[in-house]
Amino acid sequence: MGWSLWLCLLYFLILLSPSLSTSRSPSFSNSSMLCHSDESNALLSFKNSLSINNTGFFSDSEYCDYSDDFEASNTKTLTWKNGTDCCTWRGVKCDKATGNVIKLDLHCSALEGIIHPNNSLFFLRHLRRLDISYNYFKGSQISAQFGRFTSMEHLNLSFSVFTGQVPPELSYQSKLLTLDLSFNDLLLETLSLQRISRNLTNLKKLLLCQTDTSFAEPHSLMNLSSSLTHLDLSFSDLQRKFPENIFRLPNLQVLDLSFNQNLTGSLPKSNWSSPIRELALSGTQFPIDLPYLVSSLKSLNQLHLSKCKCIGSYPALVANLTTLTTSLDLSVNNFSGQIPWLSLNFERLTYLDLSGNRLIGELPQTSSHIPFNLTYLSLYDNNLTGTIPSWLYSLPVLKTLDLSHNQFIGSIQEFRYASLSYLSFGSNKLHSIIPTSIFQQEDLTYLDLSRNNLSGSVGLDQFSKLKNLENLYLSFYNLSLSSDDHNYTNYSLPELIELELSSCNLSEFPYFLRFSEGLEHLDLSNNKIQGGIPKWLWNVGKDSLYVLILSHNHLTDVGKLPWKHLNLLDLRSNSIHGRLPIPPPSTSYYFISNNQLTGEIPSSICSLTSIEVIQLSYNNLNGSIPLCLGNLSRLSVLDLRMNMFDGTIPATFGNGKSLTTINLNGNRFEGALPRGLRNCTNLKILDLGCNMINDTFPQWLKSLPMLQILILKSNKFHGSIGSPNVTFSFGKLRIIDLSNNQFNGFLPTKYFENFLAMMHDSPVDKLEYMGDDVYFSAYYQDSVVVTIKGLGLELERIQILFTTIDFSRNNFEGDIPKTIGNLKSLKGLNLSHNNISGHISPSLAKLTNLEWLDLSSNQLYGNIPGELVQLTTLEVLNVSQNQLVGAIPSGNQFNSFDNNSYIGNVGLCGFPLSKTCDHDGAEQPSPSVIDEEATNGIVWNWKFVLMGYGCGLVIGISVGYMFFSDKRFDCFMKKIGGESWLKLLKRKKQYASFRNRRRNYFSV
Repeated sequence: MGWSLWLCLLYFLILLSPSLSTSRSPSFSNSSMLCHSDESNALLSFKNSLSINNTGFFSDSEYCDYSDDFEASNTKTLTWKNGTDCCTWRGVKCDKATGNVIKLDLHCSALEGIIHPNNSLFFLRHLRRLDISYNYFKGSQISAQFGRFTSMEHLNLSFSVFTGQVPPELSYQSKLLTLDLSFNDLLLETLSLQRISRNLTNLKKLLLCQTDTSFAEPHSLMNLSSSLTHLDLSFSDLQRKFPENIFRLPNLQVLDLSFNQNLTGSLPKSNWSSPIRELALSGTQFPIDLPYLVSSLKSLNQLHLSKCKCIGSYPALVANLTTLTTSLDLSVNNFSGQIPWLSLNFERLTYLDLSGNRLIGELPQTSSHIPFNLTYLSLYDNNLTGTIPSWLYSLPVLKTLDLSHNQFIGSIQEFRYASLSYLSFGSNKLHSIIPTSIFQQEDLTYLDLSRNNLSGSVGLDQFSKLKNLENLYLSFYNLSLSSDDHNYTNYSLPELIELELSSCNLSEFPYFLRFSEGLEHLDLSNNKIQGGIPKWLWNVGKDSLYVLILSHNHLTDVGKLPWKHLNLLDLRSNSIHGRLPIPPPSTSYYFISNNQLTGEIPSSICSLTSIEVIQLSYNNLNGSIPLCLGNLSRLSVLDLRMNMFDGTIPATFGNGKSLTTINLNGNRFEGALPRGLRNCTNLKILDLGCNMINDTFPQWLKSLPMLQILILKSNKFHGSIGSPNVTFSFGKLRIIDLSNNQFNGFLPTKYFENFLAMMHDSPVDKLEYMGDDVYFSAYYQDSVVVTIKGLGLELERIQILFTTIDFSRNNFEGDIPKTIGNLKSLKGLNLSHNNISGHISPSLAKLTNLEWLDLSSNQLYGNIPGELVQLTTLEVLNVSQNQLVGAIPSGNQFNSFDNNSYIGNVGLCGFPLSKTCDHDGAEQPSPSVIDEEATNGIVWNWKFVLMGYGCGLVIGISVGYMFFSDKRFDCFMKKIGGESWLKLLKRKKQYASFRNRRRNYFSV
């Protein structure tokens, strides 16, 4: 009886533990297996339809890396063996009563392949939970077959590279509690969204982050289940008005609508009582009354409102935030004022981001409630001052600390704990040496200490202790990096992705890079590196290097560049000589200006089919431009100025529909302009100055709607400019320079009427520059040389508000058009050295932003209009060598101009000339004095640029003697002035002889 009782008890225990009987007794017969054979075969078939790639797309996923069962996850399907009970397989769970497969969890399993609609996965019709997230199913669509899972409660397809439309059949899964389609390449349209909202009545979590809902109507969400607790539509391009009733769902705890920039709507204005704990509206168009919001949401502990339309001043906004216990993001909101630290719940705060505002003041040096739980603190890009408080160095779980782009001073102290993974102190005014505790942050992946006043010498081997470091920025401060030439093998940064060591006094390439196989970004600019690129560097980032910046060094040779994925190559301002090196075909941005390159551009440059910017300026390159350059469909900027190119400009440039800048200034191009340029409809800058182009004015350029800068100076253009036959021709033109050509006829009145961009006089909050809106502006800025106040200056960045007209040194005639007075934003006007006659138009007084006006060496007559005194911004005035008469106006800027502004006008009188006016009753000067002023005036007009004292500044800059001695100057003037200059020169010498004789006579 005793043995029978024990056997019965053992049999009862086995019945209670079927999994134990199957998993620990593989020798049991098939009849004892819990799993159904059809489902076992379906799982095996599903397994065989896919492959395993442990080095694939999500192999380095942070989520998978930190998953508790990561090692088990990526080998789950390897345990699936035919003939064994599928209920014992990893990732598979069966119903203990029926044996049906009810759960399949294959997240982070390194699976690859396409899940077709006929895949055996869809035979598992009893599934209640399916998680195949973090795999690589590229090319797979979410099949309508997913609707067959009518018992499904939890479906997770996130991070698995599904594509195509979300099928409405998903709504057949009426028992769904959780649906996660996040981070795929999916399109969710109105029909599918309506059915999901209406039919999934038990839904508690709907996660659609980065699912394209741009074609879906937000009102389709109005029927969402009242059971909903979590809704995530962030980064989904949801547009139009969001339904207000969603905010009132009785069980909603987490709502994330962030970064839908075209999403509008309003928050409930009254009787809003909601259990919402986490609210994210960053990057939307909701007008937000933050004090009201916080007072209404009593359970709120996470609030993310970055880049929002918050109402009210910053201190008032945060006054009621003491209930927030964990997370607050108010970044990029243009808030000003001081941070009211006492209003923050420091005791439980874990995340605080106030970056990208205009906050001022100092951080509290002492804190009664130190935020010991803080893991993330970003105050980046504000105007904070003072020293960094000591309590910030004593936070035990702090992982991210970003104080960059402020005005902090003092030294960096030692960190008490080694918890940091992200540290940025860049762009402050910190000094002293790098504390040793930074090199003890073993989890550090990001370190930015650039643009400070740190000093001393740091061995590169110190950074090798940071084995996880991915981003290192040490540019632009007084730190001297040193290395032990005999100990290179002991240090390296194997995980390094980005390295910036600009202006670090380096004299060689840092050898510790030799093991950085995954390097993507390298900046060693503005150092003292000489010679060529060492061969060992060719293996660094060979398959990954994307950006290489070696500008402003002393390199003489770069050899054949091996990096096959290189996108940006910057070799500017070195001493590279010989023929032009051609970068890899993947290159999009190529800068090699200011070197010593010679020879022609090889046609192999046209293999750069992805090229967008080519800058070869300031070299000694010659020959003609390859015709194929015009066929590069993505080329946006072509800068070949200041070389020795010759021949004609290729007609193929007309094929460059993407061209925005063509700068060929300072070469030897000749012939006519190719008419095909009219096809470059995106062209903004055309600079052909200082060549030998022989053509008439290119009226046909009026068809370029985006043209803003046109420079044709110092060529052989000729003939009349004519009148436009199209309204609003050159409507966006802001800089036009036709100087030193052979144009004739009347000044183009009709064109002046069409220069609409020069008519706007609108104040701006900040300076804006051309090209700031393009993504390569950090590396390339458009620049042109223009004559400003008599000096030829290079605008290294071109202000949007800068407008100037220079028609000097031509043969224009007739009156000054009154319509010029409508160009109210004009900064400079130069019509000198023409044959313009008539009166100076009083309408010029309407140019209220004018800073320089040069009408010299024309045939103007009559009075100087008194209205010009209204030009209070005028710094330079030159009306010399005309036939003006009468009194010189007085007041404002006219009190600052000296004789040289007026010389050569024998009929003028009054200050600053020595000749007084008749009505003053003063004695008139002798003819000899007048003669001297008239005679010397022409010479001085060429040799001096005189400036007014705009805003209280009086500057006189002598430029003539920088270029010419008297003899060379006279020789130069003989060539360009002809007989009239010879007569004047003879007269000048006669007067000088007379003056010397007179001086000798009185000295006896």
